[in-house]
Amino acid sequence: MYYIGLVFEYLKNYMKTRLTYRADFWVEVISDLLMQASNLIFIFVVFGHTDSLGGWSESEVVFVYGFYMVPFGLFSCFVNLWNFSDRYIVKGEMDRILTRPAYNLFQIFLENIDPPGLLGSVIGILIMVVSGSQLDLDFTWWFIPVLILFTICAAMIYTGIYITLTSLSFYSDSPTGIIPLMYNIQNYGRYPVTIYNRAIQFLLTWILPFAFVGVYPASLFLGRDEMLHMAWLTPLMAVIFLTIGIVSWNVGVKKYRGAGS
Repeated sequence: MYYIGLVFEYLKNYMKTRLTYRADFWVEVISDLLMQASNLIFIFVVFGHTDSLGGWSESEVVFVYGFYMVPFGLFSCFVNLWNFSDRYIVKGEMDRILTRPAYNLFQIFLENIDPPGLLGSVIGILIMVVSGSQLDLDFTWWFIPVLILFTICAAMIYTGIYITLTSLSFYSDSPTGIIPLMYNIQNYGRYPVTIYNRAIQFLLTWILPFAFVGVYPASLFLGRDEMLHMAWLTPLMAVIFLTIGIVSWNVGVKKYRGAGS
């Protein structure tokens, strides 16, 4: 209950800030919408020159992209670690975090909460509904509970990967780290992994498992039999990578020695 109360307190502070700077809020929302629109346009342009992509139709690729957006929106809202190194390590704000009783990583999540990120999840669901109707998918009773499960698991995978990478900041004073590079790599997960060569497929499946936040879980709803066994590995991958992330973070915090004077 203590941590739930903290969530609501931070959300109230966020709303107060956004009501003060409303223009910034709408600029952020519009920029996110334009980015999502550009990604969709890119898919349509590709399929303007071909009927299939690695054995996947246009509607299937759009469906995968829609699913990819749902957990990513959830992740973007609650796990924003983009400027961690610069703000908390270089500028020393980690010292402030460690003097408070709440778990330090949870505090950082709350301080960087970004509710407009959930708009991407809403758009992703709409894309899935439209593309699913074009594919004549059978929206049976298990669709929603499995979608919720896979969405949470995919968000956990995102979180685990980025916590692990962010924890490297405790060993370096670089203001950016490798987070910007990882945001570019994760974009590969919004397309069917089979369109890439085997090396990239291995990377996106077992090393940086962004395939488990897009194509693999989405393949269950699309009825792609060749990927069903990978789809059901999503919860296991979520537990493994979130555990790695939290352990890496806790070890990194113990190595932290403060900003100094």
